[in-house]
Amino acid sequence: MQLNFKEIFTAFMILFAVIDIVGNIPIIIDLRKKVGHIQSEKASIIAGVIMIIFLFLGQNILSLIGIGVNSFAVAGAFILFFIALEMILGITLYKQEDSNAMTASVFPLAFPLIAGPGSLTTLLSLRAEFRIENIIVAVLINVLIIFIVLKTSAKIEKFIGANGINIIRKVFGVILLAIAVKLFAHNIKALLI
Repeated sequence: MQLNFKEIFTAFMILFAVIDIVGNIPIIIDLRKKVGHIQSEKASIIAGVIMIIFLFLGQNILSLIGIGVNSFAVAGAFILFFIALEMILGITLYKQEDSNAMTASVFPLAFPLIAGPGSLTTLLSLRAEFRIENIIVAVLINVLIIFIVLKTSAKIEKFIGANGINIIRKVFGVILLAIAVKLFAHNIKALLI
């Protein structure tokens, strides 16, 4: 097992930008108002388990249906591109469905808000470039941060304010856009060779 801190940090930052837990604080607060209590531990653990399972089985599932990792990574780059546009332009391309109090911690919080199409696609894209143990560490660090943010979302919103959350969201949107372009360029080359 070779832990590479540069790979861990890069994978962590990419996942952090895609998951956008800080940018989702307003959604989390709205969800708390609608359904009452949200189980932060349950949501964090389920999201982490979904991401790690997909990290290991995602490639096998793709092979079963005849899709290569590079093709999936290119498709993922498009998803990341649109997520970045949502963050930068403040538009909504993905419609959130309503949920009830019984399942709010799992759906829509753990899936698809945290472990959604963007983060799952990103995991397979990362797997094409980084060692798996480094990605797992990055996922675990993100799960810890997700838990902390879920537990303290109201305090964070008061401290940062609506404008602060908007600025953070736009900055991470630009970073995510650059990551999407890099993923596309790297994997399209592999497909064309």
